[in-house]
Amino acid sequence: MQPQLLDGRYQVERLLGDGGMARVYLGRDLRLNRPVAIKIPHSHLMTDPDFLARFRHEAHAAAMVSHPNLVDVYDVGQDGDLHYIVMEYVAGSTLKQLINREAPFAIPRAVRIGEQIARGLHAAHRAGLIHRDIKPQNIIVTDDGQARITDFGVAKSHLSTAMTETGITLGTVDYIAPEQAQGRPATPQSDIYALGVVLYEMLTGRLPFTGDTPVAVAMKHISEPPPPPRRYNPQIPSALEAIILRALAKDPAQRQRSALELAEELRSYEQLVTQATVVNPGIEPLAQVRPAPSPRPAQVTASRPAAIPSPRPATTRVPRQEGVGCGVFLVGMLTLAGVLAVVFVVSSGMLNNLFSNPSRPPTTQPANGQSQSTEVTPSPTVVATTIVPELVGRSDGEARQLLQQNQLIPVPSSEHNRNVPQGIVMTQAIPAGTVVEVNSPVSYTVSLGPLLVEVPNVTGTRQDIARNQLVAAGLKVNVVEEPSQTVDEGFVIRQSPSATLRIPQDDIVTIYVSLGDVIRFPEVIGRSRAEAEAILANTPGLTLVFVDVQGRDRLPDFDRYAPNEVVSAARVIGNNQVIGINNNDYIPRGSSIVLGVRAEE
Repeated sequence: MQPQLLDGRYQVERLLGDGGMARVYLGRDLRLNRPVAIKIPHSHLMTDPDFLARFRHEAHAAAMVSHPNLVDVYDVGQDGDLHYIVMEYVAGSTLKQLINREAPFAIPRAVRIGEQIARGLHAAHRAGLIHRDIKPQNIIVTDDGQARITDFGVAKSHLSTAMTETGITLGTVDYIAPEQAQGRPATPQSDIYALGVVLYEMLTGRLPFTGDTPVAVAMKHISEPPPPPRRYNPQIPSALEAIILRALAKDPAQRQRSALELAEELRSYEQLVTQATVVNPGIEPLAQVRPAPSPRPAQVTASRPAAIPSPRPATTRVPRQEGVGCGVFLVGMLTLAGVLAVVFVVSSGMLNNLFSNPSRPPTTQPANGQSQSTEVTPSPTVVATTIVPELVGRSDGEARQLLQQNQLIPVPSSEHNRNVPQGIVMTQAIPAGTVVEVNSPVSYTVSLGPLLVEVPNVTGTRQDIARNQLVAAGLKVNVVEEPSQTVDEGFVIRQSPSATLRIPQDDIVTIYVSLGDVIRFPEVIGRSRAEAEAILANTPGLTLVFVDVQGRDRLPDFDRYAPNEVVSAARVIGNNQVIGINNNDYIPRGSSIVLGVRAEE
């Protein structure tokens, strides 16, 4: 339960949202009498000095930026062991809520929202702050259409470049830039990519990449081109589509150079829609079916006077008899060539050969005037062959040597394989024992061993976020639940293997998830009353408050139990109600226990 008053100034009223690292409450600044949003980290992070240092640094960085499209940070404070950030409270809906209800948006509306987000990002980038988690859930849109970026909880600033990132979570994979998905540092172009995804979603009502698992989506961001948004919404003009696809380029260098450039492209596009005379070489006009051009009234601009059209001549038909055209000349030349060809064939005697016995071999005329039959017999071609050796299971060096000894050309390739040791041939394109010509190329594949990935640090994060991060890294997850007096329920206590180790892809990482401050109820049901009372007396955190002795009138199957045997147990909850429990159940620490015992008779 959070305190109701922080530093005697900020009244905490109600919970607004619960994130991976902090909760956000609606509050009131009693000194200035205005509503505020108060972000308070989860209790188990309050004792993490690295997290608290980042929490303060990022808050100070965000507080230095003031812009109409960013949620302002008012104050950073500490009340005892409790750290908090006070922010501007913005009433409205998240962009995600609007997309779910209303997408696809009208084009002017999507363009205006996208431009505002880009201008807010530019202000943050100028201050050295990269958001790293731009998504519709982190954009608040007011009733009058103003977009405000919030939640710099995973932001990275120049103030914290020398600090570790323990506990920092990656952005949602639906909007993650390829370089972030590959584990490379985020840049302003990473935020531009995420905004490109948001624009895509506003205009189509869908994401460019989807998949069954987060890692499948991340791999598509890395390697697959996005489907053109006009495929899903043909009303999107091609000029606007080009802006979005540029923001979604895999190579950050091919995206807009800055968020300001993206904002100006969107602004120029909007002006292009409303002012047909604006010329912008970088943006194509609306891609719609264009009617046949019609004469435009003369316009005078500062750069070039309008041309006055000359009188249009009357249409006349040229008589066919006038002059000898190029076509007649060509026909004449082709006819002449044909005649000459016929004369040549007749004079050369080729016709005689054509109509002679086709089975007769050609003859030659010797010097004595007698004909002599001649036939040309081709000499047989000798092809040298060799046998393809067995390569699978040998080292790359052995494979090369064998192929060269057999007068074959090695063509190696390589790929990762967790089951074949590094440097060993896994497959060959031509099976062993095949007879081929010498100097033939033989392709084979050499194992690079397992693909190693770095284990993300998920300790201290919420279970679902931890699972997504591990799966996105190409790892499998095993969950073990256990009690913890220091870590909130549902958050990761520790992990194995530990963070930053490099292990084979698809290996299992075990995360130990907190059940909260609970204890296991001891095995007292089925024991005698005396044994049960002694066990509970020696179990810290549990208090026996009542023993309910039950006779035949209250205990079904009375004779099944021994006298004074414990037949049931329960814990007391609010309003003196009880809820049944079994041996080995986890129950809250400090529970009051009631035992049901069979009467002696």
